[in-house]
Amino acid sequence: MINKRIFLQAVAAAAMATAGMGSAIAADITGAGATFPFPIYAKWAEAYKAQTGTGLNYQSIGSSGGLRQIRAKTVAFGASDAPVSGADLDKDGMVQFPAIIGGTVPVVNLDGFKPGELRVTGPVLAELFLGTITKWNDPKLAALNPGKTLPDQNVTVIHRADGSGTTFNFTDYLSAVSKPWADTVGKGAAVKWPAPSSVGGKGNEGVAANVNRVKGGVGYVEYAYVKKNNMNFLQLQNADGKYVNPDDKTFASAAAGADWFSVPGMGVSMVNAKGAESWPISTASFILMYKNPADKAQSAEVLKFFDWAFKSGKGMAAELDYVPLPDSLTADIRTKVWSQIAK
Repeated sequence: MINKRIFLQAVAAAAMATAGMGSAIAADITGAGATFPFPIYAKWAEAYKAQTGTGLNYQSIGSSGGLRQIRAKTVAFGASDAPVSGADLDKDGMVQFPAIIGGTVPVVNLDGFKPGELRVTGPVLAELFLGTITKWNDPKLAALNPGKTLPDQNVTVIHRADGSGTTFNFTDYLSAVSKPWADTVGKGAAVKWPAPSSVGGKGNEGVAANVNRVKGGVGYVEYAYVKKNNMNFLQLQNADGKYVNPDDKTFASAAAGADWFSVPGMGVSMVNAKGAESWPISTASFILMYKNPADKAQSAEVLKFFDWAFKSGKGMAAELDYVPLPDSLTADIRTKVWSQIAK
């Protein structure tokens, strides 16, 4: 059996190397944006090139960077975990559709605990990131973890330093479960982090590296980065009051009730979704494309790539604990969204 961690590192390194070469290699498809889906896009890209000969140059620069790139028309598609509003899509002349579903996970650097061994509720998680809980042996954490000896150790918040859809998803959740968070910080791709002891990191990669470096650190990353970096994570209480671990099954449970076309641009929020097995910080990652692209041939190649990924990339997504879109949804995307893109 292939070691998933080693395979993912190799694929990501290869994709990054290709992206860094710029004009030295003529990429067949260009895209940029969210770091959240980068591991699966890299894996799909390797398999797609092997089958078709068409390459993908995807720059994993964060959702805000992806929006800047697509609006500057320097790439054929942008990728964002923070969905663009219907009004902005209309203004920009773009369409948006989900490509993959996954989950954002609170991660910690605490010695002596296994992944998922410590529990938190949404409001207590918000207090950690607000900086109102400053020690890991705080009575509120102790009450949620009876029988556990929590360390008398300072809490350091690790957050994204760049504009990020992962941050949007995480702060959307904290705003939904914590009135103090909603009132003082709110949700967004970039927010002012209030905790006095905090460290920023660029991309999911930077946050993961800093959490693994800083003792007592708590941060948030997409689940593929948890697996890739062997990270410790917190078990979360969901909307049904059940404590759950992050994986493809709990992400799928959260996505099950999503009404995708109820929101312009399909920008549905899945945070704090109902369901006994639902992971409360689940999200989709979205693709942005122009309705009337300057390079129609390049745009057509993007649609061919995602058409292939929807049909043939499900197993690869599951291996990395992402949730592929159901066939019924991808059929609707082809007829209702892709049909708006000029050929």
